[in-house]
Amino acid sequence: MTTTYQRDNSFDSAAEFTDNIESREKTGKVFEILFLIGLLIGLFVLGLLLFDVLRDGLGRFLTPGFLTETPSRFPDQGGIRPAIISSILLGIIVIFVTVPIGVGSALYLEEYAPKAWWTAIIEINISNLAGVPSIVYGLLGLGVFNYLLGFGPALISGALTLSLLSLPVIIVTAREAIRAVPDSLRHASYGLGVTKWQTITNHILPYAVPGILTGVIISVSRAIGDAASLIVVGAVGFLTFNPGLFNRFMALPIQIYSYITRPEPGFANAAAATIIVLILLVLALNGIAIYIRQRFS
Repeated sequence: MTTTYQRDNSFDSAAEFTDNIESREKTGKVFEILFLIGLLIGLFVLGLLLFDVLRDGLGRFLTPGFLTETPSRFPDQGGIRPAIISSILLGIIVIFVTVPIGVGSALYLEEYAPKAWWTAIIEINISNLAGVPSIVYGLLGLGVFNYLLGFGPALISGALTLSLLSLPVIIVTAREAIRAVPDSLRHASYGLGVTKWQTITNHILPYAVPGILTGVIISVSRAIGDAASLIVVGAVGFLTFNPGLFNRFMALPIQIYSYITRPEPGFANAAAATIIVLILLVLALNGIAIYIRQRFS
């Protein structure tokens, strides 16, 4: 009798286990369908936006001189050359300023900094700064770069302001990428007598580069598409010369804002064409970063 009871008990446990697995699989399928629906909704909305932009701006985008001429007060004339040059310069400066500082800060916090109260405060503040609105960074850049350092409403002020905007995101993502490197890789390197700096440069950084570049892509894309901070710093909506580091400057988001605020209907098409240029610029920068990330992967 005891043996029969044990067999029945084992059979019931196996049946309950099987039912539990089937229930989990059904729940997983439901969530998979829900997530797929959310993805399709996002792609549908994105497709509608792209269709609307292309419909309104493709004709103006293909107009001769739109990419090579300076702006005009007539909607069907002129171009956006100063805005394109400014946005490219802003993106390049942001990359060259934020990547060394951001990755260096992340390496120090993860590999060198002791676990103390002051490092915890720094980590909390960095995470909070990643969510601060861009207009707050614009006010900071206005006070520090325009007035305190005396740069004025120049391109260098806008670039450094966007660098401050991008730094927290790069530091946070770089720290996560460095933290994801297996400790066994570090221990194996130290076991061979390699120094800490050689371990970082030869093993940790190459392993973490894909994750670091992901943060760079996100932050630089946000910086290039930001308008609020640049308006505060002093970007203009009309420029008839190519900008320099210490000259007045434009940017593609500012150009878009300038176009959509004008009452003439033709400026709406010019704004849509400028949006196309901004999308292509962001895609080009992202493509370069993704290519570098794949090479390191």
